Amino acid sequence: MEPEKNKTAFSLAASWFVRWVLNNKAVSVLVILLLIQVNILLLPRISFIFAPLFALISVMGLPLIMAGVLYYLLSPLIDWMETKKINRLGGITIVFVVILGLLAWGVTALIPVIREQSLSLLENWQDYLASFIAKIDTFFESEFLAGLQEQLTGEEGGITATITDQVGGFFGSTVSGIGNVFGIVTTTVLALITTPFILFYLLKDGHHLPYHIMKFVPSHMREQTYRLLREMNMQISQYIRGQLLVAFFVGLMFWIGLSIIGLEYALTLGILAGALNLIPFLGTFIAVIPIFIIAIVLHPPLMLLKVLIVFIIEQTLEGRVVQPLVLGSSLNIHPVTIIAVLLTAGSLFGLPGVIIGIPAYAVLKVVLVHLFKWYQSYTGMYADDYNPAPKPLVSEKKKKKLLKRKKKMT
Repeated sequence: MEPEKNKTAFSLAASWFVRWVLNNKAVSVLVILLLIQVNILLLPRISFIFAPLFALISVMGLPLIMAGVLYYLLSPLIDWMETKKINRLGGITIVFVVILGLLAWGVTALIPVIREQSLSLLENWQDYLASFIAKIDTFFESEFLAGLQEQLTGEEGGITATITDQVGGFFGSTVSGIGNVFGIVTTTVLALITTPFILFYLLKDGHHLPYHIMKFVPSHMREQTYRLLREMNMQISQYIRGQLLVAFFVGLMFWIGLSIIGLEYALTLGILAGALNLIPFLGTFIAVIPIFIIAIVLHPPLMLLKVLIVFIIEQTLEGRVVQPLVLGSSLNIHPVTIIAVLLTAGSLFGLPGVIIGIPAYAVLKVVLVHLFKWYQSYTGMYADDYNPAPKPLVSEKKKKKLLKRKKKMT
């Protein structure tokens, strides 16, 4: 009799444990969160296990990123050539030959000019900066501004000293950081040598990668996983192609505009403007600072007005023509969100965070949208579409864009 009671008590306890612990969704979620936190706490203690992985990333990270960027740029061209009855290997060969030809032309025609202008600009930058600060001092030493400075700061020359110190400190740190740039030349050269080989195999076999990845995904999750990977790939590819094309046209417009007005170092400053344009919102305005300094120091006052006109024309063409045609609204991210992402990513990771913050946010947004859709279907709490708030008005133009985006997704 006693064993029967013990058996009954054990079965009741087991059923209670199964019902309230194993089959309880809230407890399962809490246990999963606890396990994640434990893993996070333990990771620093076992970081030595990942040392070989970190070493591999430090060596292969840069060439993989460069090859990935070039893959997203060239893959549509290879796919188009396949539709024209050119086999993939032949298309890749043609593209590589064209790139080698462009590189040879650049080395013989552009690189010497860029090298000469860059070396001259770096060698004379301290003198240009000193001359620029002297002109600022002269401007603020006028009678009207001198009186205004005393009223605002309570001391003579307060504003001038503040501006001089800030500008000098900023550009001084910039020039001192140039040495660090030259310190990674070896890594860059190795990456340039390795990148073409990685790019070749990405262009040759990269389109088969999703098929091989799906083999490691459980059968019932493959449809959703493939849709998620496809949308992530679309977001990254659209951003990379769009930003690089916009940066190219921005650099080209600055080069042409500055060459027409006769500004010194037009080619180097144009390339710098194009490269800095990869930083959303702020890049072009940062690039304009050295352009204005060169215009003020090396040219008569009229040149500053010409540079301002070039900048206005460039911004108009970029905002009204280049960006709508190249980027469109593919990422569908609100401008306020972009600013918040840039500030947060820049604060956490510096310049690399500013550059990769937007595509990383776009990928994270895709993942979260898919997780929320799964949560909707799993819980069944969002079956009713009733919404008491007034529906926002959508123009016909925006409706067409949304419809076009949905067609691309499918």
